[in-house]
Amino acid sequence: MDIISFLTNPHIVFYIVAYLIGGIPFGYILAKIFAGVNIKEAGSGGIGATNVLRVVKEKDPKLAKKLAIATVVFDALKGAVLILIAKAIGFEPASWWLIGIMTVLGHCYSPFLHFEGGKGVATGMGVLMVLLPIETLIGIAVWAIVAKTLKISSVASLSGLAAVVIASYIIHPQLPYAGSHAPLWLLAFIIVYKHTPNIARLLQGKEKPVA
Repeated sequence: MDIISFLTNPHIVFYIVAYLIGGIPFGYILAKIFAGVNIKEAGSGGIGATNVLRVVKEKDPKLAKKLAIATVVFDALKGAVLILIAKAIGFEPASWWLIGIMTVLGHCYSPFLHFEGGKGVATGMGVLMVLLPIETLIGIAVWAIVAKTLKISSVASLSGLAAVVIASYIIHPQLPYAGSHAPLWLLAFIIVYKHTPNIARLLQGKEKPVA
């Protein structure tokens, strides 16, 4: 296959589009437009809902909650909608996982932010809600319980992710559309890797709760 055929292959085009759409930093955009703050230069520097809430809360607590919720929704939709479109236009099931992974990679390493980005939790949730809905609902429940109890975003996110992985082995010994659990592990690795600084702070007892 020559380079032109490769780049015009519908699957390759869709993977590239998934990466680019995944890279849209909704948290950064929403905070900039509606609160006038650059969340890349405040708080943890992240572009996710947690940092939106933390930074905007200093100016307007009510607005902060609204923008944080909107960030979660838009970031999750990035992951879900692209896979739903791929299903609708007839892409084979095996490609759905790769589309999801490319979307999460785009969010975590955004081409619009010098290849920096978020931690992929909400976008990964959107992907998994389509591909593994039951496991994802279990993960969300675990996330909610841990978040309510400990109020530490990273612990809640990683606990929810672990719940999804464990539940997937119980509910689906053979992962739907993939056969093996390798794509799920790859997705989990990306999210855990992006949490490396948080894990380091947890081990040092320096990870701050979300007030």
